[in-house]
Amino acid sequence: MEDYRSPRTTPAFQDSRPRALSVSELNHQARHLLESSFMQVWVEGEISGLSRPSSGHWYFSLKDRKCQVRCAMFRGFNQRIREMPKEGDQIRIRGKVTLYENRGDFQIIVEHMEPAGLGELQQAYEELKRKLQGEGLFDAARKKPLPSTPRHIGVVTSPTGAAIHDILTVLARRCPAIPVTLYPTAVQGKAATGDIVQAIERAQSHGVADVLIIGRGGGSLEDLWCFNEEVVARAIANCPIPTVSAVGHEVDVTIADFVADLRAPTPSAAAEKISPDQRDWLRQLNERELRLANAVQRALKRFGTELEHLGARLRDPRRELLEKAQRMDDLELRLMQTISQRLERLTVRSENLGQRLMTQSPGRRLADSQSALARVSEKLNSAIQMQLKQRQDQFEHVAQTLNVVSPLATLGRGYAIVRDAGGNIVRDASGLAPGDRINARTARGEIAADVTSVEMPAE
Repeated sequence: MEDYRSPRTTPAFQDSRPRALSVSELNHQARHLLESSFMQVWVEGEISGLSRPSSGHWYFSLKDRKCQVRCAMFRGFNQRIREMPKEGDQIRIRGKVTLYENRGDFQIIVEHMEPAGLGELQQAYEELKRKLQGEGLFDAARKKPLPSTPRHIGVVTSPTGAAIHDILTVLARRCPAIPVTLYPTAVQGKAATGDIVQAIERAQSHGVADVLIIGRGGGSLEDLWCFNEEVVARAIANCPIPTVSAVGHEVDVTIADFVADLRAPTPSAAAEKISPDQRDWLRQLNERELRLANAVQRALKRFGTELEHLGARLRDPRRELLEKAQRMDDLELRLMQTISQRLERLTVRSENLGQRLMTQSPGRRLADSQSALARVSEKLNSAIQMQLKQRQDQFEHVAQTLNVVSPLATLGRGYAIVRDAGGNIVRDASGLAPGDRINARTARGEIAADVTSVEMPAE
């Protein structure tokens, strides 16, 4: 037998051998292959080897007459189970197929568990399905088209369930401008059937929604049964508003899905289907942003792949946690320094602004204005006094001038104003005759006299 460690072994022979996978790499690739090939599955069988350790997780096998499969139901999911399962129970589970890499065990991560004895419900489901299909309620020809851009979206679901949260989250991301009206209803239990019908009728009478989402989150067949009731199916079929059925998960199919104008696998998918993506409207304007987003996605995918490989090789996460803690401390110190510097700059700026404010103080400006007003007022008073003095001097001069030419002044010099009996001023003595009555006004008093003679100057 040839020793492959011998110097006679050529490099060409060594390079030609295929690279062998490590066990970790093989299990890692097998796990991703399983998880990408099976989204969610429903499996029915008998519980075997049930164990419930102190962690609160459940581990068991699900078997039938020929085979079995390992199952794990973690505490966050098994806390929802109302009745504790036991060895030998016949159950139905919904979960994800995966591989436990450490042991190479093929297993199912269980998200939901229910008793398997649901044959009567399934039979009723099939009978109603055949009946309504025979009436043509499932025909594509009767389904109403959905608006390409809804003006108003109505939602018939529980106000406290995850469905309304998922719908609003998707709409806020895709097209937040579209208004949404919730028509609250129970979506599980005996009262839910009537509540759903009434909520659909309220949406019709309200008259604002041009598309209506009807649904809820996932659950068992019993949980979703109200969406398999005939009255609910007929209410959806007769609704004049285009309807979208969004009940449960992708694997859940109800009668409501068949009669609605559109079936969505989940509430989130319903919001995706009926809402336009506002990014499409802005794509031409955001071409660079789109390229950047694509580059980021590629980088994230690459980093994600690297992270998966690193995660498969990770053994002790404490060192990583310590490094992260140190990084957090560094960031905290930098943050505190930044805050301190920022506060110092703001303090200096505040002081500068305070000084500028003092120079522009309204009180100081008011005092300056008052001083200027006082000076102007003093000048105005001086100008008024000067004008009054000038006017008084002019008045006295005019008064003196008037007094000189005044008839009273003339009378004061010994002259008199003579009037005839008719009160007319006598300017010409020829107008009088002896015996006429005259009146002479002096500076002080009047004299009445009779004309005794009239003398005229010689020609």
